[in-house]
Amino acid sequence: MVGGGFGGLSCVRALREAPVHVTLIERTNYHLFQPLLYQVATGGLSPANIAAPLRGILRGRRNVHVLQAEVTGFRLDVRVVETSSGDVPYDTLVVAAGSRHDYFGHPEWEQFAPGLKTLEDAIGIRGRVFSALERADAASDPAERKRWLTFVVVGGGPSGVELAGQLGEIAHDTLRRDFPQMTRETTHVVLIEAGERVLAAFKESLSTRATDALEQLGVRVRTRTFVTGVDDRGVEFKPAGDDSEPTRIEAGTVLWGAGMRASGLASLLADAAGLEADRSGRVPVGADLTLAGHPEVLAIGDMANATGEDGRPLPGLATVALQQGEYAARLVTTRLEGHASPRFQYRSRGTMATIGRGHAVAQIGPLRLWGFAGWMLWLAVHLMQLVTFQNRALVLMQWGWHYFSRSRSARLIVRGTSNEDKDGAASATAEGRASA
Repeated sequence: MVGGGFGGLSCVRALREAPVHVTLIERTNYHLFQPLLYQVATGGLSPANIAAPLRGILRGRRNVHVLQAEVTGFRLDVRVVETSSGDVPYDTLVVAAGSRHDYFGHPEWEQFAPGLKTLEDAIGIRGRVFSALERADAASDPAERKRWLTFVVVGGGPSGVELAGQLGEIAHDTLRRDFPQMTRETTHVVLIEAGERVLAAFKESLSTRATDALEQLGVRVRTRTFVTGVDDRGVEFKPAGDDSEPTRIEAGTVLWGAGMRASGLASLLADAAGLEADRSGRVPVGADLTLAGHPEVLAIGDMANATGEDGRPLPGLATVALQQGEYAARLVTTRLEGHASPRFQYRSRGTMATIGRGHAVAQIGPLRLWGFAGWMLWLAVHLMQLVTFQNRALVLMQWGWHYFSRSRSARLIVRGTSNEDKDGAASATAEGRASA
């Protein structure tokens, strides 16, 4: 098993009673609850609130061995995974390596506009955001202060909307309390989306409500707008179909949430199997999530190009990865029993996104919720999806404290991760690396 995210961990846990030995290979030593990374990035939660050591989660599982190592290649002909700790043989291989952000042919933008996929990313973004406020406070030049108080988020999906909403809240609460000389009116948060509307996967009515909620927080939403350039001092963009010169925003902080690309391990796996990855870097899989010509190898989660009943690729959601992980475990056990494996069928459990304190949108089948009702459902679902009881307790306490006090207790600027003048230093990110 390669990868300790949603798909990998659900597969390992589902095999707890199976007569198999599982080696879980993961680059980090923890399972990360990615849907709440944006709250770490904006000081609402601490890293340990949303991560749990894999060895602790799997304690007592005698058929599981956790190996912290970097996967470097696959030799499918001899059934071996190459890692930084040596070769690992297998009978059945399940790869759930996840995804990273896609900069659409402009990898040079990453150093100026980091994405949010790892704890390192979240800590780096937190440093950028709160060091921008400190630099604005120290600036004597009005233009420079305005630049540091301008935040741009690229991408109007759930991640981008949630980040922009939190930045709007910071302008409402953190500035008023900790920087009284700065006001909401002097802070600018801009959300840029190339599509017709934000949260395109939601019904249009919910998308409209999300836009309204963002604007109430002071976020300026620009749809049908394409980013044409990103550098150390801001962003250039133009409306769709406009041939005029790009417009420029001078911004101290630019964050990226537009588009996903499969982990580099997907391409390595596709090459090893003699297959061609799609344009998003995902490895093609069959109805049973196996690779063509290699029925003993499965790819699941964001790195797999699996199709639903409508023939369209399944979305990169945690629920997809969880269900695929459970299916992979069933496939292993049914094969051991000598039975045929049914095709994988994804059952949608709905989607939701939060837009600041007390407001979220959710659609679950025919049910549509927004505002405070949607927010309460969002809280309950995410709280229960956290892997350990300790994480649930810590997050619940932090949320309660934040709701009543409007305080962000985890807004620490860690040395080496802040937005250091951008003339020479860029925040470190973990994106672009092949990760297990």
